[in-house]
Amino acid sequence: MPFSILRSLLPRPGTIDRFEKMRACAGALFGIVLTGLCSVQLLGNTPEAIFLLAPIGASAVLLFAIPSSPLAQPWAILGGNIVAGLIGVSCAKLIGTPILAAALAVSLTIAAMFALRCLHPPSGAIALTAVIGGPVIHAMGYHYVLLPVAVNTVLLLATALFFNNSTGRRYPHQLSAPAVVTQKNEEHTLVTSSGITAEDLDKVLASYNQVIDISRDDLQAILQATEQAATVRRLGTLRCAQVMSGDVHSVEFSTSLQSAWDLLRLHRLPAVPVIDRARHVIGMLSTEHFIEQAEPGDVSGLAEKLRHLLRASGHSHSEKPDVVGQIMQKNVPRAQADQPVVELVASMAASGTRVMPVVDDGGRLVGMLTQADMIAALYRRCFHAAADTAVIKAD
Repeated sequence: MPFSILRSLLPRPGTIDRFEKMRACAGALFGIVLTGLCSVQLLGNTPEAIFLLAPIGASAVLLFAIPSSPLAQPWAILGGNIVAGLIGVSCAKLIGTPILAAALAVSLTIAAMFALRCLHPPSGAIALTAVIGGPVIHAMGYHYVLLPVAVNTVLLLATALFFNNSTGRRYPHQLSAPAVVTQKNEEHTLVTSSGITAEDLDKVLASYNQVIDISRDDLQAILQATEQAATVRRLGTLRCAQVMSGDVHSVEFSTSLQSAWDLLRLHRLPAVPVIDRARHVIGMLSTEHFIEQAEPGDVSGLAEKLRHLLRASGHSHSEKPDVVGQIMQKNVPRAQADQPVVELVASMAASGTRVMPVVDDGGRLVGMLTQADMIAALYRRCFHAAADTAVIKAD
Protein backbone atom coordinates (compact mmCIF):
# COMPACT_ATOMS: atom_id res chain seq x y z
CA MET A 1 0.00 0.00 0.00
CA PRO A 2 2.70 2.60 0.90
CA PHE A 3 4.58 1.59 -2.25
CA SER A 4 1.52 2.21 -4.45
CA ILE A 5 1.04 5.64 -2.86
CA LEU A 6 4.66 6.59 -3.55
CA ARG A 7 4.38 5.33 -7.11
CA SER A 8 1.28 7.47 -7.69
CA LEU A 9 3.30 10.55 -6.73
CA LEU A 10 5.83 9.96 -9.50
CA PRO A 11 5.34 11.96 -12.72
CA ARG A 12 4.42 10.20 -15.92
CA PRO A 13 7.30 8.91 -18.08
CA GLY A 14 8.76 11.46 -20.45
CA THR A 15 8.21 11.32 -24.20
CA ILE A 16 11.76 12.13 -25.35
CA ASP A 17 13.93 9.39 -26.79
CA ARG A 18 17.34 8.11 -25.76
CA PHE A 19 19.22 10.22 -28.28
CA GLU A 20 17.72 13.46 -26.93
CA LYS A 21 18.69 12.53 -23.38
CA MET A 22 22.25 11.72 -24.44
CA ARG A 23 22.42 14.95 -26.46
CA ALA A 24 21.44 17.06 -23.43
CA CYS A 25 23.95 15.30 -21.18
CA ALA A 26 26.80 15.74 -23.68
CA GLY A 27 26.03 19.44 -24.10
CA ALA A 28 26.07 20.02 -20.35
CA LEU A 29 29.38 18.13 -20.12
CA PHE A 30 31.08 20.35 -22.67
CA GLY A 31 29.58 23.55 -21.24
CA ILE A 32 30.59 22.87 -17.63
CA VAL A 33 34.12 21.74 -18.57
CA LEU A 34 34.65 24.96 -20.49
CA THR A 35 33.28 27.29 -17.80
CA GLY A 36 35.02 25.28 -15.05
CA LEU A 37 38.40 25.68 -16.69
CA CYS A 38 37.72 29.41 -17.00
CA SER A 39 36.85 29.74 -13.28
CA VAL A 40 39.95 27.81 -12.19
CA GLN A 41 42.12 29.91 -14.47
CA LEU A 42 40.75 33.12 -12.95
CA LEU A 43 40.58 32.15 -9.26
CA GLY A 44 42.99 29.23 -9.06
CA ASN A 45 42.16 25.75 -7.86
CA THR A 46 40.20 26.96 -4.84
CA PRO A 47 36.84 26.01 -3.30
CA GLU A 48 35.48 29.37 -4.42
CA ALA A 49 36.23 28.58 -8.05
CA ILE A 50 34.33 25.30 -7.84
CA PHE A 51 31.53 26.98 -5.89
CA LEU A 52 30.95 29.38 -8.78
CA LEU A 53 29.97 26.47 -11.01
CA ALA A 54 26.78 25.79 -9.03
CA PRO A 55 24.57 28.42 -10.75
CA ILE A 56 26.21 27.72 -14.12
CA GLY A 57 25.29 24.05 -13.70
CA ALA A 58 21.67 25.02 -13.20
CA SER A 59 21.83 27.16 -16.35
CA ALA A 60 23.27 24.22 -18.26
CA VAL A 61 20.19 22.12 -17.46
CA LEU A 62 18.00 24.73 -19.11
CA LEU A 63 20.22 25.52 -22.10
CA PHE A 64 20.90 21.91 -23.09
CA ALA A 65 17.94 19.90 -21.77
CA ILE A 66 15.18 22.49 -22.37
CA PRO A 67 16.55 24.81 -25.10
CA SER A 68 13.04 25.78 -26.24
CA SER A 69 12.08 27.15 -22.82
CA PRO A 70 11.58 30.93 -22.56
CA LEU A 71 13.75 30.72 -19.42
CA ALA A 72 16.68 29.36 -21.47
CA GLN A 73 16.86 31.97 -24.23
CA PRO A 74 20.00 34.12 -24.64
CA TRP A 75 18.57 37.31 -23.19
CA ALA A 76 17.18 35.39 -20.22
CA ILE A 77 20.54 33.92 -19.18
CA LEU A 78 22.69 36.91 -20.12
CA GLY A 79 20.45 39.62 -18.70
CA GLY A 80 19.40 37.54 -15.70
CA ASN A 81 22.92 36.59 -14.61
CA ILE A 82 24.39 40.07 -15.03
CA VAL A 83 21.59 41.86 -13.20
CA ALA A 84 21.75 39.19 -10.47
CA GLY A 85 25.47 39.76 -10.07
CA LEU A 86 25.03 43.53 -9.77
CA ILE A 87 22.24 43.23 -7.20
CA GLY A 88 24.03 40.51 -5.20
CA VAL A 89 27.27 42.49 -4.90
CA SER A 90 25.35 45.65 -3.96
CA CYS A 91 23.43 43.85 -1.20
CA ALA A 92 26.64 42.27 0.14
CA LYS A 93 28.28 45.70 0.38
CA LEU A 94 25.35 47.67 1.77
CA ILE A 95 23.74 45.22 4.21
CA GLY A 96 25.74 43.89 7.14
CA THR A 97 23.45 41.00 8.08
CA PRO A 98 24.22 38.08 5.71
CA ILE A 99 20.77 36.45 5.96
CA LEU A 100 18.96 39.71 5.24
CA ALA A 101 21.39 40.56 2.45
CA ALA A 102 20.92 37.14 0.85
CA ALA A 103 17.12 37.33 1.06
CA LEU A 104 16.98 40.83 -0.41
CA ALA A 105 19.46 39.91 -3.15
CA VAL A 106 17.31 37.05 -4.39
CA SER A 107 14.05 38.97 -4.01
CA LEU A 108 15.30 42.07 -5.83
CA THR A 109 16.84 39.91 -8.55
CA ILE A 110 13.47 38.31 -9.26
CA ALA A 111 11.81 41.74 -9.39
CA ALA A 112 14.48 43.05 -11.77
CA MET A 113 14.23 39.99 -14.03
CA PHE A 114 10.45 40.42 -14.24
CA ALA A 115 10.92 44.09 -15.16
CA LEU A 116 13.61 43.36 -17.77
CA ARG A 117 11.85 40.23 -19.11
CA CYS A 118 14.91 38.06 -18.53
CA LEU A 119 13.59 35.53 -16.01
CA HIS A 120 16.25 32.85 -15.49
CA PRO A 121 15.96 30.72 -12.30
CA PRO A 122 19.72 30.02 -11.86
CA SER A 123 20.32 33.76 -11.64
CA GLY A 124 18.96 33.60 -8.11
CA ALA A 125 21.98 31.47 -7.23
CA ILE A 126 24.28 34.08 -8.84
CA ALA A 127 22.89 36.74 -6.51
CA LEU A 128 23.09 34.41 -3.50
CA THR A 129 26.70 33.48 -4.26
CA ALA A 130 27.68 37.16 -4.30
CA VAL A 131 26.49 37.42 -0.68
CA ILE A 132 27.57 34.09 0.86
CA GLY A 133 30.46 33.17 -1.44
CA GLY A 134 33.18 33.99 1.08
CA PRO A 135 36.09 36.44 1.38
CA VAL A 136 37.55 35.77 -2.07
CA ILE A 137 34.30 36.65 -3.84
CA HIS A 138 33.65 39.61 -1.52
CA ALA A 139 37.13 40.95 -2.31
CA MET A 140 36.34 40.88 -6.03
CA GLY A 141 33.56 43.45 -5.57
CA TYR A 142 31.87 44.44 -8.80
CA HIS A 143 34.59 42.65 -10.76
CA TYR A 144 32.60 39.53 -9.82
CA VAL A 145 29.92 40.63 -12.30
CA LEU A 146 32.41 40.66 -15.17
CA LEU A 147 34.75 37.90 -14.04
CA PRO A 148 33.60 35.20 -13.66
CA VAL A 149 29.80 35.75 -14.03
CA ALA A 150 29.68 37.48 -17.44
CA VAL A 151 32.58 35.46 -18.87
CA ASN A 152 31.14 32.12 -17.72
CA THR A 153 27.69 33.12 -19.00
CA VAL A 154 29.02 34.05 -22.44
CA LEU A 155 31.08 30.84 -22.65
CA LEU A 156 28.10 28.67 -21.70
CA LEU A 157 25.84 30.57 -24.09
CA ALA A 158 28.33 30.21 -26.96
CA THR A 159 28.59 26.48 -26.25
CA ALA A 160 24.79 26.18 -26.27
CA LEU A 161 24.50 28.09 -29.56
CA PHE A 162 27.05 25.85 -31.27
CA PHE A 163 26.07 22.53 -29.69
CA ASN A 164 22.28 22.82 -29.95
CA ASN A 165 22.29 23.92 -33.58
CA SER A 166 24.89 21.34 -34.59
CA THR A 167 22.83 18.55 -33.00
CA GLY A 168 19.49 19.48 -34.58
CA ARG A 169 17.97 21.77 -31.93
CA ARG A 170 17.15 25.31 -33.06
CA TYR A 171 18.64 27.80 -30.60
CA PRO A 172 17.76 30.55 -29.91
CA HIS A 173 14.25 29.21 -30.12
CA GLN A 174 12.37 31.25 -32.71
CA LEU A 175 8.70 31.36 -33.61
CA SER A 176 7.28 27.84 -34.07
CA ALA A 177 4.59 28.82 -36.54
CA PRO A 178 5.00 31.81 -38.84
CA ALA A 179 2.06 34.14 -39.15
CA VAL A 180 -0.20 33.69 -42.15
CA VAL A 181 -0.67 36.82 -44.27
CA THR A 182 -4.20 37.34 -45.53
CA GLN A 183 -5.24 38.98 -48.78
CA LYS A 184 -5.55 42.29 -46.96
CA ASN A 185 -1.91 41.98 -45.81
CA GLU A 186 -2.96 41.87 -42.20
CA GLU A 187 -1.20 39.52 -39.84
CA HIS A 188 -3.56 36.90 -38.47
CA THR A 189 -2.29 33.68 -37.00
CA LEU A 190 -4.82 30.88 -36.83
CA VAL A 191 -4.10 28.56 -33.94
CA THR A 192 -6.55 25.81 -34.85
CA SER A 193 -9.11 25.21 -37.55
CA SER A 194 -11.84 25.22 -34.91
CA GLY A 195 -11.51 29.00 -34.69
CA ILE A 196 -9.11 29.59 -31.80
CA THR A 197 -7.01 32.65 -32.60
CA ALA A 198 -3.80 34.03 -31.16
CA GLU A 199 -5.85 36.70 -29.38
CA ASP A 200 -7.95 33.99 -27.69
CA LEU A 201 -4.79 32.27 -26.50
CA ASP A 202 -3.31 35.54 -25.19
CA LYS A 203 -6.49 36.23 -23.24
CA VAL A 204 -6.48 32.81 -21.57
CA LEU A 205 -2.78 33.05 -20.72
CA ALA A 206 -3.35 36.47 -19.17
CA SER A 207 -6.16 35.11 -17.00
CA TYR A 208 -3.94 32.13 -16.04
CA ASN A 209 -1.61 34.71 -14.45
CA GLN A 210 1.35 32.37 -13.91
CA VAL A 211 4.75 31.91 -15.47
CA ILE A 212 4.63 28.84 -17.72
CA ASP A 213 7.75 27.15 -19.04
CA ILE A 214 6.66 27.15 -22.68
CA SER A 215 6.42 29.94 -25.23
CA ARG A 216 3.06 30.98 -26.62
CA ASP A 217 4.20 30.02 -30.11
CA ASP A 218 5.09 26.48 -29.02
CA LEU A 219 1.77 26.17 -27.22
CA GLN A 220 0.01 27.39 -30.36
CA ALA A 221 1.84 24.82 -32.50
CA ILE A 222 1.02 22.02 -30.04
CA LEU A 223 -2.68 22.91 -30.11
CA GLN A 224 -2.76 22.90 -33.89
CA ALA A 225 -0.79 19.65 -34.19
CA THR A 226 -3.04 18.00 -31.60
CA GLU A 227 -6.18 19.00 -33.46
CA GLN A 228 -4.72 17.72 -36.73
CA ALA A 229 -3.80 14.41 -35.08
CA ALA A 230 -7.32 14.09 -33.70
CA THR A 231 -8.80 14.81 -37.12
CA VAL A 232 -6.59 12.18 -38.73
CA ARG A 233 -7.62 9.70 -36.03
CA ARG A 234 -11.31 10.35 -36.68
CA LEU A 235 -11.26 10.63 -40.45
CA GLY A 236 -8.19 8.68 -41.48
CA THR A 237 -5.25 10.05 -43.42
CA LEU A 238 -6.79 11.70 -46.46
CA ARG A 239 -3.95 12.79 -48.75
CA CYS A 240 -3.83 15.44 -51.45
CA ALA A 241 -3.38 12.89 -54.23
CA GLN A 242 -6.76 11.39 -53.30
CA VAL A 243 -8.56 14.72 -53.47
CA MET A 244 -6.82 16.81 -56.12
CA SER A 245 -7.85 17.23 -59.74
CA GLY A 246 -5.31 15.57 -61.99
CA ASP A 247 -6.56 17.20 -65.21
CA VAL A 248 -4.69 20.49 -64.85
CA HIS A 249 -4.60 23.42 -67.24
CA SER A 250 -1.36 25.37 -67.03
CA VAL A 251 0.55 28.15 -68.79
CA GLU A 252 4.22 29.00 -69.21
CA PHE A 253 6.19 32.12 -68.43
CA SER A 254 6.15 33.21 -72.09
CA THR A 255 2.43 32.57 -72.69
CA SER A 256 0.74 35.72 -73.97
CA LEU A 257 -1.73 37.47 -71.72
CA GLN A 258 -4.47 37.07 -74.32
CA SER A 259 -3.97 33.29 -74.48
CA ALA A 260 -3.93 32.99 -70.69
CA TRP A 261 -7.07 35.11 -70.36
CA ASP A 262 -8.87 33.00 -72.96
CA LEU A 263 -7.90 29.83 -71.06
CA LEU A 264 -9.25 31.19 -67.78
CA ARG A 265 -12.51 32.31 -69.38
CA LEU A 266 -13.04 29.16 -71.46
CA HIS A 267 -12.68 26.75 -68.55
CA ARG A 268 -14.00 29.15 -65.88
CA LEU A 269 -10.86 28.80 -63.80
CA PRO A 270 -10.06 31.09 -60.86
CA ALA A 271 -6.32 30.54 -61.39
CA VAL A 272 -3.80 28.42 -63.31
CA PRO A 273 -0.27 27.38 -62.38
CA VAL A 274 2.69 28.74 -64.32
CA ILE A 275 5.25 26.04 -65.12
CA ASP A 276 8.60 25.69 -66.86
CA ARG A 277 9.47 23.09 -69.48
CA ALA A 278 10.17 20.49 -66.80
CA ARG A 279 6.69 21.13 -65.29
CA HIS A 280 8.13 22.74 -62.17
CA VAL A 281 5.72 25.30 -60.68
CA ILE A 282 7.23 28.80 -60.89
CA GLY A 283 4.12 30.88 -60.19
CA MET A 284 0.35 31.28 -60.27
CA LEU A 285 -1.87 33.40 -62.49
CA SER A 286 -5.41 34.41 -61.54
CA THR A 287 -8.06 36.76 -62.79
CA GLU A 288 -7.12 39.14 -59.98
CA HIS A 289 -3.68 39.61 -61.55
CA PHE A 290 -5.30 40.86 -64.75
CA ILE A 291 -7.58 43.22 -62.85
CA GLU A 292 -4.62 44.64 -60.91
CA GLN A 293 -2.84 45.48 -64.17
CA ALA A 294 -5.88 46.86 -66.02
CA GLU A 295 -5.85 50.38 -64.59
CA PRO A 296 -5.17 52.98 -67.32
CA GLY A 297 -6.38 56.37 -66.17
CA ASP A 298 -8.17 57.28 -69.39
CA VAL A 299 -10.31 54.14 -69.60
CA SER A 300 -13.35 53.53 -67.37
CA GLY A 301 -15.18 50.27 -66.67
CA LEU A 302 -13.56 46.96 -65.75
CA ALA A 303 -14.39 45.23 -69.05
CA GLU A 304 -12.98 48.10 -71.08
CA LYS A 305 -9.85 48.20 -68.91
CA LEU A 306 -9.24 44.50 -69.56
CA ARG A 307 -9.73 44.96 -73.30
CA HIS A 308 -7.29 47.86 -73.26
CA LEU A 309 -4.73 45.74 -71.42
CA LEU A 310 -5.05 42.78 -73.79
CA ARG A 311 -4.92 44.98 -76.90
CA ALA A 312 -1.67 46.48 -75.62
CA SER A 313 -0.24 43.01 -75.04
CA GLY A 314 2.05 41.82 -77.81
CA HIS A 315 3.18 45.27 -78.96
CA SER A 316 6.87 45.79 -78.25
CA HIS A 317 6.44 49.56 -77.94
CA SER A 318 3.76 49.21 -75.26
CA GLU A 319 4.65 49.79 -71.62
CA LYS A 320 1.99 47.28 -70.60
CA PRO A 321 2.99 43.69 -69.72
CA ASP A 322 3.04 41.23 -72.61
CA VAL A 323 3.40 37.75 -71.09
CA VAL A 324 2.23 35.79 -68.09
CA GLY A 325 5.60 35.94 -66.33
CA GLN A 326 5.30 39.71 -65.96
CA ILE A 327 2.16 39.65 -63.85
CA MET A 328 2.12 36.19 -62.21
CA GLN A 329 2.45 35.60 -58.47
CA LYS A 330 5.83 34.22 -57.51
CA ASN A 331 6.83 32.20 -54.41
CA VAL A 332 3.60 30.22 -54.55
CA PRO A 333 2.84 27.76 -51.71
CA ARG A 334 2.68 24.16 -52.89
CA ALA A 335 1.16 20.99 -51.51
CA GLN A 336 2.87 17.61 -51.70
CA ALA A 337 0.92 14.78 -53.29
CA ASP A 338 1.33 12.59 -50.18
CA GLN A 339 0.62 15.42 -47.73
CA PRO A 340 -2.44 15.01 -45.44
CA VAL A 341 -5.25 17.36 -46.42
CA VAL A 342 -5.91 18.38 -42.81
CA GLU A 343 -2.51 20.08 -42.70
CA LEU A 344 -3.68 22.56 -45.35
CA VAL A 345 -7.20 23.37 -44.16
CA ALA A 346 -6.26 26.00 -41.55
CA SER A 347 -3.58 27.75 -43.61
CA MET A 348 -5.73 27.96 -46.76
CA ALA A 349 -8.72 29.25 -44.82
CA ALA A 350 -6.67 31.89 -43.01
CA SER A 351 -4.84 33.15 -46.11
CA GLY A 352 -7.90 33.09 -48.38
CA THR A 353 -6.17 30.74 -50.83
CA ARG A 354 -8.73 29.09 -53.10
CA VAL A 355 -6.46 26.86 -55.17
CA MET A 356 -3.06 25.34 -54.58
CA PRO A 357 -0.81 23.42 -56.98
CA VAL A 358 0.13 19.86 -55.95
CA VAL A 359 3.63 18.64 -56.80
CA ASP A 360 5.47 15.34 -56.58
CA ASP A 361 8.77 14.68 -54.79
CA GLY A 362 10.63 16.25 -57.70
CA GLY A 363 8.61 19.47 -57.54
CA ARG A 364 6.73 18.74 -60.80
CA LEU A 365 3.06 19.68 -61.16
CA VAL A 366 0.73 16.69 -60.77
CA GLY A 367 -2.59 18.29 -59.85
CA MET A 368 -4.57 21.18 -58.36
CA LEU A 369 -6.28 21.29 -54.99
CA THR A 370 -9.21 23.61 -54.33
CA GLN A 371 -11.10 24.52 -51.19
CA ALA A 372 -14.21 22.94 -52.70
CA ASP A 373 -12.30 19.67 -53.24
CA MET A 374 -11.19 19.59 -49.61
CA ILE A 375 -14.58 20.47 -48.17
CA ALA A 376 -16.31 17.79 -50.25
CA ALA A 377 -13.75 15.11 -49.35
CA LEU A 378 -13.76 15.94 -45.64
CA TYR A 379 -17.55 16.00 -45.63
CA ARG A 380 -17.68 12.53 -47.16
CA ARG A 381 -15.20 11.26 -44.58
CA CYS A 382 -17.18 12.84 -41.73
CA PHE A 383 -20.42 11.36 -43.08
CA HIS A 384 -18.96 7.85 -43.32
CA ALA A 385 -17.33 8.16 -39.90
CA ALA A 386 -20.65 9.23 -38.35
CA ALA A 387 -22.45 6.37 -40.13
CA ASP A 388 -19.94 3.82 -38.87
CA THR A 389 -20.29 5.16 -35.32
CA ALA A 390 -24.08 4.88 -35.54
CA VAL A 391 -23.83 1.27 -36.75
CA ILE A 392 -21.49 0.37 -33.88
CA LYS A 393 -23.85 1.94 -31.33
CA ALA A 394 -26.82 0.12 -32.87
CA ASP A 395 -25.02 -3.20 -32.60
